[in-house]
Amino acid sequence: MYKTKENYDDWNNQKQLINFWMNFDKSVFIKSREIWYIRLWNNIWFEEDGKGNDFKRPALILKKLGNMYLVVPMTTKWKQNSVFYLSLGESYFSKPSFLLKSQPKVIDKKRFIEKIHTISKNDFDEIKKELKNFWF
Repeated sequence: MYKTKENYDDWNNQKQLINFWMNFDKSVFIKSREIWYIRLWNNIWFEEDGKGNDFKRPALILKKLGNMYLVVPMTTKWKQNSVFYLSLGESYFSKPSFLLKSQPKVIDKKRFIEKIHTISKNDFDEIKKELKNFWF
C-alpha cells in the first residue's frame, strides 16, 4: 500500500481511539505461544505494518514483559533466499505463513484484537532457538 498523508491521519485517529476510548477486557489473559491479531500502525519504509482500516496483523507472542508483550509479526508473503523469514508452513493457517524474524516488537495489551491459535510447545521451542540464533 502506498502511504499517503491520509493513511497517517487514519492511523492517528485509530491510535487515539484505542489509547483514550477503548478499554481492554482485563479478564483476557495473553500467553506466550499464542498467535493474536494485533494493531500495528503505519511504519516507515521496510517495517511491517497492519493492513486495512484497523491496521490488523497476526503476531506470535514470545513473552510477557510487565504490562507489555514481546511479539513477532507474521506474513504470508515470503522473499526468496531471505534470512529474515521463519516458516511456520501450513500447520496453523490454510496457507503458508512466516514469522518476520527481523522485526520483533514490544507492544501494549490495548493493541490486541483477537486470539487466532496457539503454537505447539515443540514448535515454540524451535522458534525461540531460531530467533536466538538469528539475534545473538
